Amino acid sequence: MKFDDILVRLGEFGYYQKRLYLLLCIPAISTGCYMMMLIVAMQSPEHRCMINGYPNDTYDIQSDFHRHLVNATIPSSEADSTNKYDMCNTYSYLGGVNFSHITTLDKDSASKVKCNKWVFDKSEFDETFATQHGLLCDDSLKTSHSQMLFYVGVLAGDLGFGMLSDYIGRKKTFLITSILLVASSVSAAFAPEYYSFLVLEFIVGASIHGLFMVCCVHGLELVGPNKRIWAGIVIHIFFAIGLCYLAGVGYLLRHWKWIQLAVAIPCAIYMFYWWFIPESPRWLISQGRYDEAEEIMQKIAKVNKVETNERFVDEKTLDAPEGGQLWHLFTNKVLFIRTMILFFNWIVVSMVYYGVTMHAGKLSDSFFFGFFLMALVEFPAGAATIALLDRWGRQKLQCACMLTAGIACLCTIFPVLFGGDDLMPLTLTLSMIGKFGAAAAFGVIYVFSLELYPTVVRNGGMGASSCVARFGGMAAPYVAQSGTLVDGKFGLALPLMIFGGASVAAGLLALLLPETLERKLPETIEDAKTFGKPQKSPSKLTLRLDSSTTSFPSLENFTKL
Repeated sequence: MKFDDILVRLGEFGYYQKRLYLLLCIPAISTGCYMMMLIVAMQSPEHRCMINGYPNDTYDIQSDFHRHLVNATIPSSEADSTNKYDMCNTYSYLGGVNFSHITTLDKDSASKVKCNKWVFDKSEFDETFATQHGLLCDDSLKTSHSQMLFYVGVLAGDLGFGMLSDYIGRKKTFLITSILLVASSVSAAFAPEYYSFLVLEFIVGASIHGLFMVCCVHGLELVGPNKRIWAGIVIHIFFAIGLCYLAGVGYLLRHWKWIQLAVAIPCAIYMFYWWFIPESPRWLISQGRYDEAEEIMQKIAKVNKVETNERFVDEKTLDAPEGGQLWHLFTNKVLFIRTMILFFNWIVVSMVYYGVTMHAGKLSDSFFFGFFLMALVEFPAGAATIALLDRWGRQKLQCACMLTAGIACLCTIFPVLFGGDDLMPLTLTLSMIGKFGAAAAFGVIYVFSLELYPTVVRNGGMGASSCVARFGGMAAPYVAQSGTLVDGKFGLALPLMIFGGASVAAGLLALLLPETLERKLPETIEDAKTFGKPQKSPSKLTLRLDSSTTSFPSLENFTKL
């Protein structure tokens, strides 16, 4: 018997698997927090230059004198009705400012100079990392650099901890990533300056996603073949719970350091998982450690109340090795085009998913309310994916999700350019629809890719998809901040236009891919070349998701985070 045959006999998703799966889903909550943490920590609230020599300067206008002083020393924001004051320049007067004669100041005789000290609107944040270290104006791109480097760390974690998990096992890798995560994330809260913070965030990105991948794979390695797709989507619900938790602690604490600690400290619980989770029996079998794997399988049988006196695991249990290399996907024109379309969809889905969330804080009077709404839409998105995946099919649903995201984002240009603050709720609603489409598309593209790649290179293909998706995450902060390069209302709409255009293109390209619903999956490269072409025989092919058609996904399959 192959390993999947044993799981069918023991129960594809029995009580033992459910209990383990729930434990391994909990770290996805922390993953959701950290994948969006820098959006909170690097937030730049409304600000203007500090008035030199005036000790009581605050962002809020508290008196007529203060209002007159600010108007006399801070230029009005030019061509941008969304900001009251210029956030980077101040007036410089010859001889300085006499605070007792502010009405006599002549702006025509003043010159604009850049400032390096600011006062901030503290209605949302007491302090962020960006405000604490002055990552504003000319240094504002440093916030995007930090987010990009975090996603580089995620990519490094995908590759590094993926290989480590295959070498030393899931359980040991889980412990290593847990320790690294706690150490780096707590240290990041006390980083004294920008560059040490970057290094720590790189480690956080690598460790949190390394931990998440181990959880995904470890949990699914004990789930039967007919339950894997469902289980693969459900874990992302816990990711959404993490986003809601981040919005909640952010609203309550308001300081980036305390928010960081509120997410980091609970991660210490994962280090105690060592005593509660077993090693993956599938990995043990691959290492020839049959007795250890047999002990776990007998325990599963006992917990699932399956009576048996036979031995499950021996040398014949190990699946036969598969042939084929990833580069085979690029040796044929048909396979090359399909692979490129899948890669493009992965990149765009990742970019839009993270980018729309990054931009959400600018679309609502309350940053945390807008962030919470963006997290909330993930729950119906996951439910819709599960409900429609086997009804509409992969191709149509992927196209529909991407078009929904794209058209909604593109439509935001109308309320932004032709409306005012009174239409901001409509803009936020359209952005939420865009996030809904991107979140749903994440689940669809995972299943679609898993079924399109032939069995002999399925693991390698999914691993490559994971890697290219990271480039979308790296691009997201720069696209989200691209609006700051353009004056006026158009700058607010520009990021959503970019997200929308890319989503529409990806959705339309998905129509060029063959449908996989109720089709026998390709096993060899030759099968993949002819997959989706008209069959000579009119007989209908049926889809069988068993061990003969579907190999188990590799560590790099889960890429949403």
